[in-house]
Amino acid sequence: MPSTTCCSSRALFRARRTASSRSERRSAMAADKASTGRRRPKESAAASPARTISAPLLGVSGQSSREATLDESVFGSDVKPHLVHEAVRADLNARRAGTQSAKSRGLVAGGRGKPWRQKGTGRARAGTIRAPQWVGGGVAFPPQPRGYAVKVNRKAYRSALRGALSSHASEGTLAVVDKSAFDEPSTKKAAAFIDAWGQELPVLLVATDDEVGLAKSFRNLERVVVVHPSEVEVAAILWARALLVSETALEAVQGRAS
Repeated sequence: MPSTTCCSSRALFRARRTASSRSERRSAMAADKASTGRRRPKESAAASPARTISAPLLGVSGQSSREATLDESVFGSDVKPHLVHEAVRADLNARRAGTQSAKSRGLVAGGRGKPWRQKGTGRARAGTIRAPQWVGGGVAFPPQPRGYAVKVNRKAYRSALRGALSSHASEGTLAVVDKSAFDEPSTKKAAAFIDAWGQELPVLLVATDDEVGLAKSFRNLERVVVVHPSEVEVAAILWARALLVSETALEAVQGRAS
């Protein structure tokens, strides 16, 4: 029979060895963590040149005469899909009138009396002829007038607007119309302008109230929509395959998105 002293000494030796191995592992882990967590000296990065974003400035012929400089903070932003989704949802919901309505059983005229007695006829029980299962009865759970407006924070909407404008600028589907191009209304010249530009329809044109000739020239064209700078929406920009901004309205659009 083994002695108790021998077993206890062996257990004590094992405990000491385990404790020492644990302390060694802890010290090794701490040293490894300290070595990996040490900050590296910052490398001197060369100053990147400022990026200039531009769009073609089109004359009355639809050809580019020179380049128009765009605001990089507006037309060079990143597209954030979740914010764009919120903005488009808010724009589309704002267009809904919300005037849908139907009459429930309590609003339909007539049907005050019980059509037949409760028992003895062999028919199903009925309390009114204006119940939803009756022809001429009310609607079960009828739609009622309501508002569909969805609130979007101002900063979030502006960020989505910058992303939509930047997508047109990066894809080359954005152009600026010379302010002296359409002094007089001419739908024929506007149609030739669109053909010479060569972009796909539909086209969204942003023009100010003072540019009457420009607005009248394009508003009669099929699949061309003319809007004021204050009415520019994310949903409309994404709907359009190409975006035209007048030289006068460019500053207002940039101010709305910044």
